[in-house]
Amino acid sequence: MDQLSPLRPETRERERSGRDTLYRFTIAILGVATLAAALAGGYRLGHSEWPIPKWVPAEVAMLLRGKLATTAPTGAVIYYRDPDGKPAYSGEPRKTREGRDYAPVRASEDVSFEEKPAHEDHGGSQEAVPPAGVKKILYYRNPMGLPDTSPVPKKDSMGMDYIPVYAGETDNGATIKVSPGKLQRTGVRSEPVRRHVISRPVRAPGSVQLDERRVSVVSLRSEGFLEKVENVTTGDRVRAGQPLMRVYSPEISAAAAQYLSVVAGPAGSTQLLSDGARRRLENLNVPSDVMAEIERTRKVPRTIIWPAPRDGVVLERTAIDGMRAATGDVLFRIADLSTVWVLVDVPEHELGSIRPGQPVLIRAHALPGRSFAGKVGLIYSQVNKDTRTTRVRVEIPNSDAALLPDMYADVDIATGSGTPVVAVVEGALIETGTRQILIIDRGDGRFEPREVKVGARGQGFVEITEGIAEGDRVVVAANFLIDAESNLKAALRGLTSGHPQK
Repeated sequence: MDQLSPLRPETRERERSGRDTLYRFTIAILGVATLAAALAGGYRLGHSEWPIPKWVPAEVAMLLRGKLATTAPTGAVIYYRDPDGKPAYSGEPRKTREGRDYAPVRASEDVSFEEKPAHEDHGGSQEAVPPAGVKKILYYRNPMGLPDTSPVPKKDSMGMDYIPVYAGETDNGATIKVSPGKLQRTGVRSEPVRRHVISRPVRAPGSVQLDERRVSVVSLRSEGFLEKVENVTTGDRVRAGQPLMRVYSPEISAAAAQYLSVVAGPAGSTQLLSDGARRRLENLNVPSDVMAEIERTRKVPRTIIWPAPRDGVVLERTAIDGMRAATGDVLFRIADLSTVWVLVDVPEHELGSIRPGQPVLIRAHALPGRSFAGKVGLIYSQVNKDTRTTRVRVEIPNSDAALLPDMYADVDIATGSGTPVVAVVEGALIETGTRQILIIDRGDGRFEPREVKVGARGQGFVEITEGIAEGDRVVVAANFLIDAESNLKAALRGLTSGHPQK
């Protein structure tokens, strides 16, 4: 009868209590498993303590808090982040729009993508002693170049990691160390120093002029009359000895008669008198052919044929048939154009690089497509006070007479000695206005800024006269980044005086 009767109230209460206990135990086990999985996966909520749901029993919560306390974040607060995990950061405490506090991130919680040395203690301890032979981190400097250092790892207001500075990585502060990863990211590239021939063309305007040594004038040394002028006009080309005109001069006729009388006279005093009479004809500039004809024909010609003195072009003709010519009148002006001058107006600041004998390339405006080669013949010893230029004379062969007087031309003067010198590409040189600096690559990521002295420039290269030698490796790309790094180190040394600052 008792076995078939309904359960007593106290029995039903015990069964219900047992079911509740089993349910709570199961929920607790599931909660512990969930939190353990989150811990194993490295899940971070950005808080100083892991939040534990309220439904977890107090005994289990105490146990979990004890466990979590052993892995709680350590170190100073280096920045603050959005409590919901959004990519928002702050260097100081702040709140979201909803009024929630940003979560502090401590040194042990920070995730860095910079290359870290193998000996660095990732457990958060900054006092660990590095193994023997491993460099010790002295301090950390601001990644943006600000005069701010820290004895422990930290981030700046933009979330960038401070850069470690190692003991012994510099030589008296002159050498800087850059990690291989950073070298690759910044594009730093170095090349060995070689010898190059540096030639920089100096370009200036010029004009074609006559060679002063190749110009002749035709005139009489005694008064006379032009009986006949040959068919020779301005611009005609003539050759040496070609007849230009027939001249009658009473003084020349008298001297010729005297010479003939001596030549045909008694033999006793012939030599002395002959020399005197011949010299008188020579002083009157009578051609030697005329004197030879007098000796041969024993006659004094009434008129004399006057020849051209040289090959060339008739630049000027003033002779007219029948005109009376006074002593010294210019009757013809003839120039030899086989060689001409090009007078170049070189700016004053370029004179230091011009030397006689340097090769020159000339392009005349009137002759497109043609160029003429020559050499610097003379640098005039005067500067034009109005244009601040100095004239340079270049001699140009002109066998076909293509270059005419007063033509305009563009002139390129190749400066330089033609001897290979120690030189670097122009992009490798850092000029501050008062100094010239090259970044020397010493290998293993070590770089040294070095002051140098420069010489000639040209064709993309700069001559280095002092400071480096052939074979040294210099940085030719992204060198300004290393220079900035070096200047930053120098500034930090001056600010800290050997003691890192926070």
